Amino acid sequence: MKLSNVILKVLMPLVLGAGILYWMYRGEDWQTIMHVMTDEMDWTWMLLSFPFGILAQMFRGWRWRQTLEPVDEHPRVSTSIHAIFLSYAASLIIPRVGEFTRCGVLKRYDNVSFPKALGTVVTERAIDSLLVMGITAIVLLLEMSTFGMFFRKTGTNLHSILLGFSWAGYLVVAICAVAILILLHFLLRKLSIYNKVRATLTGIWQGVISLKDVRNIPLFTCFTLGIWLSYFLHYYLTFFCFDFTADLGLGCALVTFIVGSIAVIVPTPNGAGPWHFAVKTMLILYGVQDEKALYFVLIVHTVQTLLVVLLGVYAWMALNFTRVKTIS
Repeated sequence: MKLSNVILKVLMPLVLGAGILYWMYRGEDWQTIMHVMTDEMDWTWMLLSFPFGILAQMFRGWRWRQTLEPVDEHPRVSTSIHAIFLSYAASLIIPRVGEFTRCGVLKRYDNVSFPKALGTVVTERAIDSLLVMGITAIVLLLEMSTFGMFFRKTGTNLHSILLGFSWAGYLVVAICAVAILILLHFLLRKLSIYNKVRATLTGIWQGVISLKDVRNIPLFTCFTLGIWLSYFLHYYLTFFCFDFTADLGLGCALVTFIVGSIAVIVPTPNGAGPWHFAVKTMLILYGVQDEKALYFVLIVHTVQTLLVVLLGVYAWMALNFTRVKTIS
């Protein structure tokens, strides 16, 4: 791997996240933050949120195993769940590497085709994105005024962005994209690894279209809803840890949850930085003082990230005692 790739994939996300966090927390009194954690915070609610954080990842493991069945791959339940645990922890080091990590775990321990597994991951991400978009649309309609304040406060104006392109501009972009794809196609054909790349892409495509052959669609739907309901409860219960967020209500929790879910698209470890900024800004719009909003996002994100680390360590230890499945 070239040094430039290492910088882009590892250092840049870390620098970006660290830069945002430094900008947000520069000059803060850390003794006050520790006082909030030790004397003012109700840890009971934080502990009650943990099972939902664990359950969300277990649901994801169960659902992933279900999507692998149509492509004739049958990993063990335990391996699937451990792969998910480990993937989230790995993404704390290099953002997005977890998708490849979990496919590698199934390949090593259960002889699952890596390309097929990666294809089902793409399918999962597409389904999750559609669900988040749907929830966002509903919340946006219910809390339109708050979102409007958020866009004005952060300087985000979707209308002005869209106006920056004319129809001719869109057409030129589309033509360029097609030209690039055609060029890549001919370049790949000239390479000795073309057949290997084509086989890999074929496996990925098989994974992508596997959803139509899932045997139990209602169960798949329940797993999907269970993932996001668990994620939400994992987050929402932390509101009751602090007296300044306990009475904000379900609407505020939904809005901040959605905004935070969108913010983690920015490739930083576990969304560190962008998540803090987005959720903190929304909390302020709901009347939380600036300083207290900072305390909330820092404490909640840090504790929940530590849970991800612990689950990753547990999965790594469990996999070391897992027997490799032999090919029958």
